[in-house]
Amino acid sequence: MERSLLQNVLFYFGVVVIVVIAVFPFYYAVMTSFETGTAIFKPNFLPEAFDLGNYESVLNQRSFVRSVFNSVLIASTTVFFALLLAVTASYALARVRFRGRGLLLMTILGVSMFPQIAVLSGLYELINLLGLYNKPYALVLSYTIFTLPFTVWVLTTFMRELPVEIEEAAIVDGATPWIIITKVFLPLLWPALVTTGLLAFIGAWNEFLFALTFTISETQRTVPVAIALLSGASVQEIPWGPIMAASVIVTVPLIVLVLIFQRKIVAGLTAGGVKG
Repeated sequence: MERSLLQNVLFYFGVVVIVVIAVFPFYYAVMTSFETGTAIFKPNFLPEAFDLGNYESVLNQRSFVRSVFNSVLIASTTVFFALLLAVTASYALARVRFRGRGLLLMTILGVSMFPQIAVLSGLYELINLLGLYNKPYALVLSYTIFTLPFTVWVLTTFMRELPVEIEEAAIVDGATPWIIITKVFLPLLWPALVTTGLLAFIGAWNEFLFALTFTISETQRTVPVAIALLSGASVQEIPWGPIMAASVIVTVPLIVLVLIFQRKIVAGLTAGGVKG
Protein backbone atom coordinates (compact mmCIF):
# COMPACT_ATOMS: atom_id res chain seq x y z
CA MET A 1 0.00 0.00 0.00
CA GLU A 2 2.80 2.40 0.99
CA ARG A 3 4.74 1.45 -2.15
CA SER A 4 1.71 2.14 -4.32
CA LEU A 5 1.23 5.55 -2.67
CA LEU A 6 4.90 6.40 -3.14
CA GLN A 7 4.72 5.43 -6.83
CA ASN A 8 1.67 7.66 -7.32
CA VAL A 9 3.38 10.57 -5.59
CA LEU A 10 6.52 10.16 -7.70
CA PHE A 11 4.44 9.82 -10.87
CA TYR A 12 2.45 13.02 -10.27
CA PHE A 13 5.58 14.83 -9.17
CA GLY A 14 7.24 13.85 -12.46
CA VAL A 15 4.15 15.01 -14.38
CA VAL A 16 4.24 18.39 -12.61
CA VAL A 17 7.96 18.81 -13.36
CA ILE A 18 7.44 18.00 -17.06
CA VAL A 19 4.48 20.38 -17.33
CA VAL A 20 6.41 23.19 -15.64
CA ILE A 21 9.43 22.70 -17.92
CA ALA A 22 7.21 22.62 -21.00
CA VAL A 23 4.90 25.51 -20.11
CA PHE A 24 7.23 27.90 -18.28
CA PRO A 25 9.03 29.32 -21.38
CA PHE A 26 5.71 30.30 -22.96
CA TYR A 27 4.41 31.63 -19.63
CA TYR A 28 7.52 33.77 -19.22
CA ALA A 29 7.15 35.05 -22.80
CA VAL A 30 3.54 36.06 -22.04
CA MET A 31 4.60 37.83 -18.86
CA THR A 32 7.45 39.64 -20.64
CA SER A 33 5.10 40.77 -23.40
CA PHE A 34 3.22 42.93 -20.85
CA GLU A 35 6.35 44.61 -19.50
CA THR A 36 8.21 47.67 -20.75
CA GLY A 37 11.45 49.49 -20.02
CA THR A 38 13.91 48.01 -17.53
CA ALA A 39 11.21 45.70 -16.10
CA ILE A 40 11.79 43.38 -19.06
CA PHE A 41 15.29 42.54 -17.78
CA LYS A 42 14.14 41.76 -14.24
CA PRO A 43 13.44 38.03 -13.61
CA ASN A 44 9.89 38.48 -12.32
CA PHE A 45 7.40 35.63 -12.25
CA LEU A 46 4.60 38.20 -12.37
CA PRO A 47 4.69 41.42 -14.40
CA GLU A 48 4.92 44.68 -12.49
CA ALA A 49 2.11 46.10 -14.67
CA PHE A 50 -0.08 44.77 -17.47
CA ASP A 51 0.75 47.12 -20.33
CA LEU A 52 -0.76 46.38 -23.77
CA GLY A 53 1.60 48.82 -25.45
CA ASN A 54 3.76 46.05 -26.90
CA TYR A 55 0.75 44.41 -28.55
CA GLU A 56 -0.46 47.74 -29.91
CA SER A 57 3.01 48.47 -31.28
CA VAL A 58 3.12 45.13 -33.12
CA LEU A 59 -0.45 45.15 -34.43
CA ASN A 60 -0.13 48.73 -35.66
CA GLN A 61 2.61 47.63 -38.04
CA ARG A 62 1.01 46.85 -41.38
CA SER A 63 4.00 44.73 -42.36
CA PHE A 64 3.48 42.39 -39.38
CA VAL A 65 -0.24 41.99 -40.04
CA ARG A 66 0.56 41.27 -43.68
CA SER A 67 3.15 38.70 -42.57
CA VAL A 68 0.51 36.94 -40.46
CA PHE A 69 -1.79 36.82 -43.49
CA ASN A 70 1.05 35.47 -45.64
CA SER A 71 1.80 32.74 -43.11
CA VAL A 72 -1.86 31.69 -42.89
CA LEU A 73 -2.19 31.57 -46.67
CA ILE A 74 1.08 29.72 -47.28
CA ALA A 75 0.63 27.21 -44.44
CA SER A 76 -2.99 26.45 -45.42
CA THR A 77 -2.10 26.01 -49.09
CA THR A 78 0.82 23.78 -48.15
CA VAL A 79 -1.44 21.56 -46.05
CA PHE A 80 -3.97 21.31 -48.89
CA PHE A 81 -1.44 20.21 -51.51
CA ALA A 82 0.49 18.00 -49.10
CA LEU A 83 -2.63 16.09 -48.03
CA LEU A 84 -3.99 15.87 -51.59
CA LEU A 85 -0.76 14.36 -52.91
CA ALA A 86 -0.16 12.26 -49.80
CA VAL A 87 -3.61 10.64 -49.83
CA THR A 88 -3.29 9.54 -53.46
CA ALA A 89 0.33 8.42 -52.99
CA SER A 90 -0.47 6.51 -49.80
CA TYR A 91 -3.31 4.69 -51.55
CA ALA A 92 -0.90 3.50 -54.24
CA LEU A 93 1.78 2.52 -51.72
CA ALA A 94 -0.62 0.76 -49.34
CA ARG A 95 -3.11 -0.88 -51.73
CA VAL A 96 -1.47 -1.32 -55.12
CA ARG A 97 1.09 -4.10 -55.45
CA PHE A 98 4.08 -3.26 -57.65
CA ARG A 99 7.77 -4.08 -57.71
CA GLY A 100 9.93 -1.81 -55.60
CA ARG A 101 7.10 -0.54 -53.42
CA GLY A 102 9.03 -1.09 -50.18
CA LEU A 103 12.16 0.50 -51.60
CA LEU A 104 10.17 3.51 -52.77
CA LEU A 105 8.62 3.96 -49.33
CA MET A 106 12.03 3.76 -47.66
CA THR A 107 13.37 6.30 -50.16
CA ILE A 108 10.54 8.68 -49.28
CA LEU A 109 11.39 8.28 -45.60
CA GLY A 110 15.09 8.83 -46.34
CA VAL A 111 14.36 12.09 -48.16
CA SER A 112 12.77 13.49 -45.01
CA MET A 113 16.08 13.04 -43.17
CA PHE A 114 17.93 15.60 -45.31
CA PRO A 115 18.47 18.91 -43.49
CA GLN A 116 17.11 22.02 -45.18
CA ILE A 117 20.52 23.56 -45.65
CA ALA A 118 21.65 20.55 -47.70
CA VAL A 119 19.13 21.25 -50.48
CA LEU A 120 18.90 25.02 -50.11
CA SER A 121 21.13 25.90 -53.07
CA GLY A 122 19.48 23.41 -55.43
CA LEU A 123 16.01 24.48 -54.42
CA TYR A 124 17.01 28.12 -54.85
CA GLU A 125 18.11 27.42 -58.44
CA LEU A 126 14.85 25.57 -59.13
CA ILE A 127 12.73 28.41 -57.79
CA ASN A 128 14.68 30.94 -59.85
CA LEU A 129 14.26 28.77 -62.94
CA LEU A 130 10.49 28.62 -62.42
CA GLY A 131 10.30 32.37 -61.83
CA LEU A 132 8.86 31.96 -58.34
CA TYR A 133 11.43 33.93 -56.35
CA ASN A 134 9.89 36.40 -53.87
CA LYS A 135 6.44 34.92 -54.43
CA PRO A 136 4.26 32.87 -52.05
CA TYR A 137 4.36 29.97 -54.52
CA ALA A 138 8.09 29.55 -53.81
CA LEU A 139 7.38 28.81 -50.14
CA VAL A 140 4.36 26.63 -50.93
CA LEU A 141 6.51 24.54 -53.28
CA SER A 142 9.43 24.20 -50.88
CA TYR A 143 7.23 23.48 -47.86
CA THR A 144 5.21 20.90 -49.77
CA ILE A 145 8.39 19.13 -50.88
CA PHE A 146 9.62 18.86 -47.30
CA THR A 147 6.20 17.98 -45.86
CA LEU A 148 5.29 15.23 -48.33
CA PRO A 149 7.65 12.49 -47.03
CA PHE A 150 6.20 12.73 -43.54
CA THR A 151 2.56 12.90 -44.65
CA VAL A 152 2.98 10.06 -47.17
CA TRP A 153 4.67 7.81 -44.64
CA VAL A 154 2.08 8.40 -41.91
CA LEU A 155 -0.97 8.10 -44.20
CA THR A 156 0.43 4.95 -45.81
CA THR A 157 0.65 3.38 -42.36
CA PHE A 158 -2.98 4.24 -41.61
CA MET A 159 -4.15 3.19 -45.08
CA ARG A 160 -2.69 -0.28 -44.57
CA GLU A 161 -4.75 -0.73 -41.40
CA LEU A 162 -8.09 -0.18 -43.18
CA PRO A 163 -10.05 -3.41 -43.81
CA VAL A 164 -9.58 -4.86 -47.28
CA GLU A 165 -13.24 -5.97 -47.33
CA ILE A 166 -14.40 -2.35 -47.54
CA GLU A 167 -12.33 -1.75 -50.65
CA GLU A 168 -13.42 -5.06 -52.22
CA ALA A 169 -17.09 -4.22 -51.65
CA ALA A 170 -16.61 -0.83 -53.30
CA ILE A 171 -14.89 -2.45 -56.30
CA VAL A 172 -17.76 -4.92 -56.67
CA ASP A 173 -20.15 -1.97 -56.77
CA GLY A 174 -18.14 -0.50 -59.64
CA ALA A 175 -16.26 2.20 -57.74
CA THR A 176 -13.15 3.63 -59.35
CA PRO A 177 -9.93 4.16 -57.35
CA TRP A 178 -10.72 7.88 -57.03
CA ILE A 179 -14.21 7.09 -55.66
CA ILE A 180 -12.69 4.61 -53.23
CA ILE A 181 -10.21 7.23 -51.99
CA THR A 182 -12.68 10.11 -51.66
CA LYS A 183 -15.90 8.33 -50.68
CA VAL A 184 -14.69 5.26 -48.79
CA PHE A 185 -11.27 5.91 -47.29
CA LEU A 186 -11.32 9.66 -46.55
CA PRO A 187 -14.11 9.46 -43.92
CA LEU A 188 -12.11 6.73 -42.16
CA LEU A 189 -8.85 8.67 -42.40
CA TRP A 190 -10.06 11.85 -40.70
CA PRO A 191 -8.04 11.35 -37.47
CA ALA A 192 -4.87 10.72 -39.49
CA LEU A 193 -5.60 13.65 -41.82
CA VAL A 194 -6.15 16.02 -38.91
CA THR A 195 -2.95 14.87 -37.20
CA THR A 196 -0.72 15.07 -40.26
CA GLY A 197 -2.40 18.24 -41.52
CA LEU A 198 -1.94 20.04 -38.21
CA LEU A 199 1.71 18.99 -37.94
CA ALA A 200 2.29 20.11 -41.52
CA PHE A 201 0.61 23.44 -40.76
CA ILE A 202 2.78 23.98 -37.68
CA GLY A 203 5.92 23.13 -39.65
CA ALA A 204 5.03 25.58 -42.43
CA TRP A 205 3.97 28.24 -39.92
CA ASN A 206 7.26 28.10 -38.00
CA GLU A 207 9.67 27.59 -40.93
CA PHE A 208 12.37 30.25 -41.12
CA LEU A 209 15.27 29.32 -43.43
CA PHE A 210 13.32 28.99 -46.69
CA ALA A 211 11.15 32.01 -45.85
CA LEU A 212 14.26 34.12 -45.28
CA THR A 213 16.00 32.88 -48.43
CA PHE A 214 13.14 32.87 -50.96
CA THR A 215 11.50 36.19 -50.02
CA ILE A 216 13.05 39.63 -50.04
CA SER A 217 10.24 42.20 -50.02
CA GLU A 218 8.41 43.25 -46.88
CA THR A 219 5.01 42.33 -48.35
CA GLN A 220 6.01 38.70 -48.97
CA ARG A 221 7.59 37.88 -45.61
CA THR A 222 6.14 35.33 -43.22
CA VAL A 223 5.78 35.67 -39.46
CA PRO A 224 9.11 34.06 -38.37
CA VAL A 225 11.08 36.38 -40.64
CA ALA A 226 9.05 39.41 -39.55
CA ILE A 227 9.78 38.63 -35.88
CA ALA A 228 13.47 38.07 -36.59
CA LEU A 229 13.70 41.49 -38.23
CA LEU A 230 12.31 43.20 -35.11
CA SER A 231 15.81 43.85 -33.79
CA GLY A 232 18.08 46.74 -32.97
CA ALA A 233 21.75 47.42 -33.52
CA SER A 234 22.75 46.00 -30.11
CA VAL A 235 21.33 43.79 -27.39
CA GLN A 236 20.23 46.85 -25.41
CA GLU A 237 18.33 48.18 -28.44
CA ILE A 238 16.49 44.97 -29.24
CA PRO A 239 12.75 45.55 -28.58
CA TRP A 240 12.23 42.46 -26.43
CA GLY A 241 8.72 43.54 -25.41
CA PRO A 242 7.32 43.75 -28.98
CA ILE A 243 9.21 40.57 -29.92
CA MET A 244 7.60 38.67 -27.04
CA ALA A 245 4.20 40.14 -27.91
CA ALA A 246 4.60 39.09 -31.55
CA SER A 247 5.69 35.60 -30.46
CA VAL A 248 2.61 35.24 -28.26
CA ILE A 249 0.33 36.45 -31.06
CA VAL A 250 1.63 33.83 -33.51
CA THR A 251 1.76 31.02 -30.92
CA VAL A 252 -1.75 31.33 -29.52
CA PRO A 253 -3.49 30.25 -32.80
CA LEU A 254 -1.45 27.03 -32.82
CA ILE A 255 -2.42 26.29 -29.22
CA VAL A 256 -6.08 26.92 -30.04
CA LEU A 257 -5.91 24.57 -33.04
CA VAL A 258 -4.34 21.83 -30.94
CA LEU A 259 -6.99 22.24 -28.23
CA ILE A 260 -9.81 22.14 -30.79
CA PHE A 261 -8.53 19.02 -32.55
CA GLN A 262 -6.90 17.28 -29.59
CA ARG A 263 -9.28 14.30 -29.68
CA LYS A 264 -8.68 13.78 -33.40
CA ILE A 265 -4.95 14.12 -32.83
CA VAL A 266 -4.90 11.48 -30.08
CA ALA A 267 -7.06 9.17 -32.21
CA GLY A 268 -4.78 9.72 -35.21
CA LEU A 269 -1.62 9.04 -33.22
CA THR A 270 -2.94 5.84 -31.65
CA ALA A 271 -5.08 4.31 -34.42
CA GLY A 272 -2.15 3.19 -36.55
CA GLY A 273 -0.49 1.37 -33.67
CA VAL A 274 -3.34 -1.05 -32.93
CA LYS A 275 -4.30 -3.96 -35.13
CA GLY A 276 -7.69 -5.50 -34.90
